[in-house]
Amino acid sequence: MTSTFPDIAISTDRLELRPFEEEDIPELTAMMNDELTAAWTSAPIPYTTAEARHWITRVAPAERTEGRGIVLAITEHLTHRLVGSVHLKSTNWRTLSTEVGYVVAPWARGEGYAAESVLALVKWLFHEQKFERLEVRTAAGNTASQQVAQKIGCVSEGVLRNALIVRSRTEDGGWTDIRTDLIVWGLLPEDLEEAPGAGYRAG
Repeated sequence: MTSTFPDIAISTDRLELRPFEEEDIPELTAMMNDELTAAWTSAPIPYTTAEARHWITRVAPAERTEGRGIVLAITEHLTHRLVGSVHLKSTNWRTLSTEVGYVVAPWARGEGYAAESVLALVKWLFHEQKFERLEVRTAAGNTASQQVAQKIGCVSEGVLRNALIVRSRTEDGGWTDIRTDLIVWGLLPEDLEEAPGAGYRAG
């Protein structure tokens, strides 16, 4: 029998992490077409409404039901706007370890939303799901993502040389693939005790 995460929502003081809904399609499409999002992710370019609908209705639910992880939309309590997405993936149920990825909408950057949402998810992961390890993998040039890893208490564990492909703009306005190093960060339950941040409420 495949182990799976429960179908949950998690709240912090400012944010709600919940499953994606079809109403999120326009905001997800806009977020994934942002330049920085396109550069640091492997999402299709351009990211169409059809891509967003497929992700929300098929891919994201299957991540949970097939035991690979869980995908949650991040929204503001106050405005209900889509702040971003957080994704537990490559979950190993024997070792109780998983990897987290996150994307934040351009309008919401610089507010600490990524660290707040990931920290809430990790606290739930360690405390309620009894996981023993979280991994974050960041491109060598993605300093914003590295800052999130540091804020939640991750320890830099090493570099996988030439292990990732990112994208960069070309002179004619297109995109080209570039190989880069990948920094591996690890977080254990005992590391989390040192990390500051808001609590969470799971439901």
